[in-house]
Amino acid sequence: MKRKPLIAGNWKMNTSTDEAVSLVKEMLAELEKSTNVEVTLCPPFISLIPLYDLVSLSSISLGAQNMHYEEKGAFTGEISALMLKPFCKYVIIGHSERRQLFGETNEIINKKLQKALEVGITPILCLGETLEHRNSGCAEKMIINQLRASLGNIRDISSMVIAYEPIWAIGTGINAGVNEVSLIMDAIRRAISDFYGQPSAERLRLLYGGSVNSHNAIDYLSSGTIDGALVGGASLKAQQFTGIVKQASQVGC
Repeated sequence: MKRKPLIAGNWKMNTSTDEAVSLVKEMLAELEKSTNVEVTLCPPFISLIPLYDLVSLSSISLGAQNMHYEEKGAFTGEISALMLKPFCKYVIIGHSERRQLFGETNEIINKKLQKALEVGITPILCLGETLEHRNSGCAEKMIINQLRASLGNIRDISSMVIAYEPIWAIGTGINAGVNEVSLIMDAIRRAISDFYGQPSAERLRLLYGGSVNSHNAIDYLSSGTIDGALVGGASLKAQQFTGIVKQASQVGC
């Protein structure tokens, strides 16, 4: 089954609103040329509205980096799916930084996934193992256990995206080998087939993230097992990010 590649830029806690607008203006015309690739940008919350005004008539979509699982209430500092819905097509859920730095558990992530799907925002569920798990040979087992627990009782994943991001490769400049990533991607797709059936597994887009840049992206995108990338630091550099999108367009994933 042909899956349209998705390149998502996770800006994390970077850029002022002026910097965000300038960056998108620098990239927009080039990104629009790759019509066979889906592109989404995930800036800080404060930049979603000005960037929405900038990209709303283009093929580029926006995503949020996080959300709360409640629709409203006394949750100081949080933002809900209903607040994001008018501006965002995607939301990143379960990123390792949220799990490690903010104590998000699989149970919390499951609640967020359910709410995003209920509201109609496509979640990008992040999975990833530590260096300790990798070195002990337990990476695949950890990823599948994380996947199972995060999905919980969710019955339909047809509008979900999964991003595999080994924790030891995020922001370190150390990227996982293509063969290593492909083995994990195959394991995730087999698990989805077991949980939800082969058709769902075939439709599901699997992204790789972890020190992806315009120099190594082509290796991942041409592997046949990877449907796109969740890009961190390189998404803040116009030439780097547009280069990754170009490569995705050329190989057609």
